[in-house]
Amino acid sequence: MPRAKTKEELLISAQEEYKKLFNLIESIDVKDRKENFKFDVTKEKEAHWKRDKNIKDILIHLYEWHQLLLNWIDNNTKGIEKQFLLEGYNWKTYGDMSLEFFKKHQNTSYEEAIKIVEYSHNKVMKLLEKFNDKELFTKDSFKWVGGSTLGSYFISTTASHYVWAIKKVKKHKESFNK
Repeated sequence: MPRAKTKEELLISAQEEYKKLFNLIESIDVKDRKENFKFDVTKEKEAHWKRDKNIKDILIHLYEWHQLLLNWIDNNTKGIEKQFLLEGYNWKTYGDMSLEFFKKHQNTSYEEAIKIVEYSHNKVMKLLEKFNDKELFTKDSFKWVGGSTLGSYFISTTASHYVWAIKKVKKHKESFNK
């Protein structure tokens, strides 16, 4: 599906990619869902390939990015100016922030990760419903969004992030078929 340009397209793409991700996870044998990845990451350039060790780590990553979006919008719509990323991080260092999420959740179980990402996805989708096309896809609709659009943040934390997760989960599934 092409990048969403309307609220309706965004709602559809976010839900479709979320369903694809969970259908893929459910297609993996139950015991293998909790296994650490076995695929080779030595040729991969992005740090996330070495950071995430299993499906739980991917789900936690999605959950924490949902939290960034939810908190950012909540604060800024209340007049409390906050940047999207956690305090102390920027777009050059956000990989370090994601590593902090990874470390924070080492004692989170796979089952808990499933529950919290489902909950946060639903919260993000409900929040998305509150905005109209103009608010989502017109630059400068909200001063606190900066030079982008609010919709692009929703896309990044839902549909695009789910596509990223699907790639990693597919590699995991394929590693059991070799």
